Amino acid sequence: MIVVLMGVCGSGKTVVGQALATDLGWPFFDGDDFHPPASVAKMAAGTPLADADRWPWLDRLAAEMAAVNERGADAVLACSALRQAYRDRIGRAGNIRFVHLEGDYDTIAARLAARSHRYMPSTLLASQLATLEEPKDAIVIDVRDSIPVQIAKIRMALNLAASVGPASVGPASAGRSGPASVGPASAGRSGPAPCTPPEGGPTARFPEGGPTLGRIA
Repeated sequence: MIVVLMGVCGSGKTVVGQALATDLGWPFFDGDDFHPPASVAKMAAGTPLADADRWPWLDRLAAEMAAVNERGADAVLACSALRQAYRDRIGRAGNIRFVHLEGDYDTIAARLAARSHRYMPSTLLASQLATLEEPKDAIVIDVRDSIPVQIAKIRMALNLAASVGPASVGPASAGRSGPASVGPASAGRSGPAPCTPPEGGPTARFPEGGPTLGRIA
C-alpha cells in the first residue's frame, strides 16, 4: 500500500509523513525532493508552478510508487496533490490511499510564519488554497490535532491499528532526513546510518534498532 499525505504547503505533510512511516516501519518519500531544479527555482522566487511543470514531476512520483507496488512493498509519500487530475496521475501507480491534511488559512499561515522552508515561500499559500480541489475519497485529518493523534486516526482509517510486518525498502528516490526515509543523500541532512544499497541505488534509513510500532499515546 502507498499512503499519500496530501495538502497545501504548511499542512504538515513531511512531519506527519515521517512520523507515520516511522510508526509503521515503512520507507518515506518526500515529493518535494523530486522537483527538478527549474521548478525549485520558480517556487523559490514565489512563482507558482504551472501544470506543464507538474506533469513530469507527477509521472516520476507515479513511477517510483509503482516500483514499490511491484515488489509488494509499502511506503508513505508526502505530496501536495492539490487537484484531482494530479491525484489521478499519481494513482496510476496503483494501491494508493490519499490522506488529506486539512486546515484553514489562518492556522496554516501561522505555521508557515514560524518555519523556514528551503525553497517554498509562505506567499504561495494563497495560490495553493485556490488550486486545491477537495478530494472526495480521501481520509481527512485535522491539522490542529497533535501528531500522535493524527497518526492514530490515519492508522485506524486504514485498518493499520494492529501490528504490521517488517519494514519495506523502497526504490530509488530522494527522502528527507530522519527515520524511515528513502533516497539519495541530501546536503545538510542527517539521520541514522544508511543500509548498504546496491551500487548506484537508494539509501534507506530506519530507526536505530529497527522500526518501532505502537508508540501512539
